[in-house]
Amino acid sequence: MFAEVNPPKPEIPNQPPQQPTNNSQGPHPAPPRRQGGLSPRRGPLLPAAPPGPASQLTAAAVSSMAARPGRLPAGLGRRRGAAEAWILLLLWFAGAAVEGAAGTEPPLKCDELRLGQYMCDEPKIDNSTQEPMNCTNHTAYVQCLPAPNITCKDHLGIEKVFTGHEVGFYKPIACRNVNGYSYKVAVALSLFLGWLGADRFYLGYPALGLLKFCTVGFCGIGSLIDFILISMQIVGPSDGSSYIIDYYGARLTRLTITNATFRKMQTYP
Repeated sequence: MFAEVNPPKPEIPNQPPQQPTNNSQGPHPAPPRRQGGLSPRRGPLLPAAPPGPASQLTAAAVSSMAARPGRLPAGLGRRRGAAEAWILLLLWFAGAAVEGAAGTEPPLKCDELRLGQYMCDEPKIDNSTQEPMNCTNHTAYVQCLPAPNITCKDHLGIEKVFTGHEVGFYKPIACRNVNGYSYKVAVALSLFLGWLGADRFYLGYPALGLLKFCTVGFCGIGSLIDFILISMQIVGPSDGSSYIIDYYGARLTRLTITNATFRKMQTYP
């Protein structure tokens, strides 16, 4: 006879006892809550606490956070909102301070306008001197008119909006000191009567004029040299004044380098 042998049954790990199902929950009862580990749907859960009101509150808070993952607790939400409100308030105060600092800047003077924001009149030329009128200490002034809708302080210190017809400031221009010595007359005397010393007598050098008269212009060599020097405006009147030359004619501008001009910084309007 053969003995009936029963095969060994596989060992089943210990499982928590299943809670009795409640027919009131529907045909699909809620899955049992584990005491630790991961939940298949809601992520990690807190370890089970002993039964009592504290554990019930903790379970309710966890379930509420799991049901609404995008929201924060009420306390953290209030703190975050307060922090955002303080940041916005600080930004508003910073913007107001910047606007106040910009508004407290002194108004611009009309003589500080840039090129293109004003237009100056042409100087009035004196026919006898060929220099701008009211030339004093090598300086004359012309009136300048700011462009329309430009706001600045005029020469009287009054701030106003200009329409393009009011004088905003007076611009200084350079002029020369003349004392009646004509450039054309000096060149003509040096060319035709230089061998007699007439050019030196006219410019206020009587000693050299007499010497040229006695030597017939140093045999013509001195007359030629004086003609070149006077034509190039190197030799001028003896009193240090300038020749009377047409204002819009060919003038010689002497450039000198001194300690002041060499160290002066270049300025742009």
